[in-house]
Amino acid sequence: MAAHVDHLLDSFEAAWTARDPSAFYAMCAPDVHYEDPFCGAPLEGPGAIGKHAERLWAGFPDVRADRSGERLTDGRYVAAPVKLVGTNSGELEGLPPTRRFVVVQLLLYCELGPRGDELFRVRAFCDRYEAAMQLGLLPKPGTLGEKALLALRGFGLTPRR
Repeated sequence: MAAHVDHLLDSFEAAWTARDPSAFYAMCAPDVHYEDPFCGAPLEGPGAIGKHAERLWAGFPDVRADRSGERLTDGRYVAAPVKLVGTNSGELEGLPPTRRFVVVQLLLYCELGPRGDELFRVRAFCDRYEAAMQLGLLPKPGTLGEKALLALRGFGLTPRR
C-alpha cells in the first residue's frame, strides 16, 4: 500500500482519539461525505464529523481508534479495518454511563480525492447490536431477555396453526 494512503488513514484514526474536533480538517476534503451507523444521516464536511466525534468523546472519554488489520486499496478506494475501544464513563445520548469497556470492530470504506491526498467519502460499518450488548443495553443471544424482546416485537406471540 502506498505510504501516503497509510498516512491518510493513520491521521483519520488519530483524529478520533485526539479530542480535537478540528483535527478532521487535516485529512478530509472540505466537502467530505461521512456515514456511520450512529450518525443517523450522512454528514457533510470535516466540521460535522468533528461534532459527531464530540458526542463519542462525551460518552467514551478514553476512546481510541486502532488499526486492526491490513488495509486494501486500488489507489482510489480503501478498505480499512479499525477497532474502537473505550469505557462508557460519560452520558451517551441521554443515557447514563454504564461504566462498561467496549470493543467495536469497524470497517472503513473510503474514497480518496482526485489527487489521492484527502478523504472524499468515508463509510464506517459495524455491528450496532453487538455494541449495544457490550454496553448492557440489549440482551445477548439465547438469553431470556432476548426471548422477551422478540416476543414484544411480535415474534412468537402468534398462535401456532
